[in-house]
Amino acid sequence: MSSVRNIPSIDQQLAKDLRKDSVTMSSRSEANAKDATQSFSKDKLAPLASHTNPESKSGVTFAAQDKLPKLPIPDLEVTCKKYIAALDPLQTAREHADTEQAVHDFMRSEGPELQEKLKRYATGQSSYIEQFWYDSYLNFDNPVVLNLNPFFLLEDDPTPARNNQVTRAASLVVSALSFVRAVRKEELPPDTVRGQPLDMYQYSRMFGTARIPTDNGCHIGQDSNAKHIVVLCRGQFYWFDVMDDNHDLVMTEKDVTLNLQVIVDDAMQTPVHEAAKGALGVLSTENRKIWSGLRELMSKDEGSNNSDCLNIVDTALFIVCLDWSEPLNSADLCTNMLCGTSEIERGVQIGTCTNRWYDKLQIIVCKNGSAGINFEHTGVDGHTVLRFASDVYTDTILRFARSINGQAPSLWASTSPDPSKRDPESFGDVSTTPHKLEWDMVPELSTALRFAETRLADLIQQNEFQTLEFMQYGKNFITSMGFSPDAFVQMAFQAAYYGMYGRLESCYEPAMTKTYFHGRTEAIRPVTPESVEFVRTFWAENPPARKIETLRKACERHTAITRDCAKAQGVDRHLYALMCLWQRQVDSEDSDTTSRNGGASTNGYSSPVSDREPTNPYSSPKRNSMLSETGGSEEEDPSSPSSRSPPRPSSSHHPAQPLPAIFADPGWDKLNNTILSTSNCGNPSLRQFGFGPTSAEGFGIGYIIKDGSVSICASSKHRQTRRFVDAIEGYFLEMRRLLRAARKSGGQEDKGASRAREAEEKRGVERRGRAIAGGGEGLVGGGEKKEEGGGGEESDDDMGGYGFFDAGMLLQAIRASEEGAPSEKVVRRREVGKKLRLMEY
Repeated sequence: MSSVRNIPSIDQQLAKDLRKDSVTMSSRSEANAKDATQSFSKDKLAPLASHTNPESKSGVTFAAQDKLPKLPIPDLEVTCKKYIAALDPLQTAREHADTEQAVHDFMRSEGPELQEKLKRYATGQSSYIEQFWYDSYLNFDNPVVLNLNPFFLLEDDPTPARNNQVTRAASLVVSALSFVRAVRKEELPPDTVRGQPLDMYQYSRMFGTARIPTDNGCHIGQDSNAKHIVVLCRGQFYWFDVMDDNHDLVMTEKDVTLNLQVIVDDAMQTPVHEAAKGALGVLSTENRKIWSGLRELMSKDEGSNNSDCLNIVDTALFIVCLDWSEPLNSADLCTNMLCGTSEIERGVQIGTCTNRWYDKLQIIVCKNGSAGINFEHTGVDGHTVLRFASDVYTDTILRFARSINGQAPSLWASTSPDPSKRDPESFGDVSTTPHKLEWDMVPELSTALRFAETRLADLIQQNEFQTLEFMQYGKNFITSMGFSPDAFVQMAFQAAYYGMYGRLESCYEPAMTKTYFHGRTEAIRPVTPESVEFVRTFWAENPPARKIETLRKACERHTAITRDCAKAQGVDRHLYALMCLWQRQVDSEDSDTTSRNGGASTNGYSSPVSDREPTNPYSSPKRNSMLSETGGSEEEDPSSPSSRSPPRPSSSHHPAQPLPAIFADPGWDKLNNTILSTSNCGNPSLRQFGFGPTSAEGFGIGYIIKDGSVSICASSKHRQTRRFVDAIEGYFLEMRRLLRAARKSGGQEDKGASRAREAEEKRGVERRGRAIAGGGEGLVGGGEKKEEGGGGEESDDDMGGYGFFDAGMLLQAIRASEEGAPSEKVVRRREVGKKLRLMEY
């Protein structure tokens, strides 16, 4: 790498792009997008290509991009009806009546006018929500760690000998570079859902990008020609080139392994207490305005060493974090992947939280080979990073298989020429020798580093993580019982929370909308009248059939809402866009453009500088997520990530323009104060997925539904996270007992049993000895144990955390408290006189 390149914003790059979003709607449709993809042969679209595919040609990745339909703007009246329905189970009758009146007033006043402005604005945009989405992330002023970035925890390498740090890291790096190459050469087969291609734009924003803070929000910078990676070890920074100008790899796995080992050895030479004094990655966890000022301090001298070092980090393809810790349990591993560990020794921070750079995509590898991914969530959702993670994990296995059998398949349509057999002159201007970045630690920087680390340690201590790796059953068992796996697990969260607190709160789950051009996610609102009826029935003394009947109705309702949201017919994004248009109109941001296209003045791709107040990205757009992205989140989800409820804009500076009734109503705040922020994102390549809580009084829940298990990572700011996770596990076990009881009483067939076992039962074959691991779900659910003398059924009578009270008594107490609620007259009378302040519990 001969020189340091300036990193332009994606705004600038897209402004120069010849492709315009002026394609007529007639050429944008699901059918046309599908045809564009199917013009490529099956060989070119096959997930496992031959080791070198002579038929391969570029263009398949983005073939359908310009044919994808644009994100539709829902009908305003329909959105308002859905909004009222979403709030119904969360409000009292009086609160709901107030919300209905507020919506009615909105429809009679600003609503239709804002809807027309949104339609005009969307005409020249890639998506009606995209710009507002980016703004909500990039104007977020709080630290991104724990607030925005989600994580993935990969499964261990199936070959134990390869689960040491340097070997695992080198393998992941080479596979990641193969993925980068496939994207850049446009050979990566597009994501599809039931044959329908999905938007692939986010893949172009994954590598060589960085979140750059400024005094007025952040922007995303990208070096599309990046060919080096940055390695962090003990808080120290190293870099070396890994690709040539043709996007081919210039290093073998053995070469990368050697480089990483040299880096580890060099980093060990600096005592950990000394290294902590220069661990500048901690600054990326600061408040964004503070971080912006520190970056300016670091690079104020033109051509300074710090400026060059900062530029190298910003333009790297991605960051590799080599940690010196060895977390032994799942919860500690998740904590390490999300925010790093905080460990103080003689007053100095020596935890892995100093070994991160949160403004970029990071591959994290622990000393024992455990690996994960932490990603900046603004430009990519969990579904996108999940594809990256799963392909990278798959490639590490296939590449090892090829080292044993050269005929083993490859994941890629074509592969780089073997670097060990190339003429070194063909590499061009590359530097494959590791370089250590030397920062000029001026006094102001050292002081800022100390304060940033102290604040980060405080933040880490304020959050806790607990995991559940439920191995008794998973997707196979749930579907065999006729339920949607995602809906089934969502009901578990509500039932567990209700069992602990006797009420239901606002819940969020992202649904992927990437079937549309530049689609991201829509918000599913899982709390419905049907789910409320189910949890009340579940906690009462009712027969199993009744509980299962209400569960089925709740799951069917959830599935219907999910499908609606996947078609971009949800509530949150539409209302959030209307609110943003109103806010921009109030702020008079770019008055010329306001009068021309409805209140926005950007190209719809990435956020420009805005003087609006910083907003919470886990507001309408998280993880994140980090990001369910159902059927693939989460989301995002990563996650996102993340969840995400739009903030209510301040109108204190504009008393002449009161907030529209729908946004001034308390119902808006209630729906958007997400207590259960959830995201379903994962596949067999992941062990866990998660993100931080989006509310101080809430839980962040990332989950993965596998064939025979369910993995859950729950986070909170020191609520009863362990107890909540135990409650979910108790619910899973209780539902299995109920489903078995109902099936037995109803004489239903065991859908999980093999045909051979079915024939055996019909023949009445005499058994010699005791049958083991029998029964349908025993196999479907991943090998459940059977109790002797129990008729082959496992006892699920123990309901975990619920064993200390009677479910029927719980519901009776809740109903009694509701029925005994004071009348309105009594309430008014009780407000007379001075109310004494009581200590909050």
